[in-house]
Amino acid sequence: MDDALFSVKGQVVLVSGASRGIGRGLAEGFARRGATVVITGREKDTLEKTAKEIGAQAVVCDVADPKAIDKLVATVTEKHGRVDTLLNVAGVNRRMKAERLTEADWDFIVDINLKGPFLLALAVGKRQLERKKGNQINITSLNNDRPLRGVMPYAVSKKGLEQMTRALAMEWGPRGIRVNAIAPGFILTDLTNKLWAQPVMQEWAMANTPLQRLGTPDDLVGAALFLASDASAFMTGQTVYVDGGCSCGNAWPIPLE
Repeated sequence: MDDALFSVKGQVVLVSGASRGIGRGLAEGFARRGATVVITGREKDTLEKTAKEIGAQAVVCDVADPKAIDKLVATVTEKHGRVDTLLNVAGVNRRMKAERLTEADWDFIVDINLKGPFLLALAVGKRQLERKKGNQINITSLNNDRPLRGVMPYAVSKKGLEQMTRALAMEWGPRGIRVNAIAPGFILTDLTNKLWAQPVMQEWAMANTPLQRLGTPDDLVGAALFLASDASAFMTGQTVYVDGGCSCGNAWPIPLE
C-alpha cells in the first residue's frame, strides 16, 4: 500500500558524503522513492559515477571548505529552488592511540565530521528558515553511546554532532525546521569490509549485536525516510539508534544456563 504519510516523493534532498557507503545507500533509497537527490563528495570521478548509477545529481564539495559549502547550497537552490531535506553524512576516521594523535589528525577528523556538518546545516538552514519549512538529518554514531578505544577524535566529533542536533532542534523548531539524527551500528561498507572480514572482529560483533549480524547501508534507509517524511512530524532533536541492538547493553563473556 502506498501511504503518503511516509512519502518523500517530490522532495529535494541533499546528501553529503554520498560517493560510497552509507551516504550512497541513503541517497539511492531516496532517489528510488521519487525524490530529487543531489549528492556531494570530494572525488569528482567517483561522485559522478555514483550519481549516474543511482539516478542522482552530483556537485563536488569538500565539507571542510566553507566557500565550497556556500557554492554548493547556492547551486542547488538556484537549480531547484530549495532543499527540503539535508542528510549530513560525510565523515572520516583514523584509528590510533590517543597519545599518537597529532593536531593535524584532530583537525582533519573534526573539520569533516563536525565543523563541516555545522556549516552545511547553517547554509541550508538559513534558506529553510526563510521558507519556514525544512528537515535535517545528521548521521552520528554508536560512539555517541559508548566510545570505542582508538577513535577518540571520531567519538568526540560524533557526540558533538548529536548535541548540535539537539541545539538546532531547540532553536529552529518554533520556526518550522526539524533536526534529528541517526546513529548507525556496525555497518558493512567498502571502507569497512576489510576490518569486519577478520574473524576476531566478526566474533566480537556477533557477541555484542543482539540481532546477530552486521548492518548494511540499506538498513538505515527506513529510518531516514521516516525522519524525512510527515510520519515523524512531531519528532525533533532525537537520535534514532539503528544498530541491531548494540546500545542495549554489554555482552558478558560468561555462559548463560
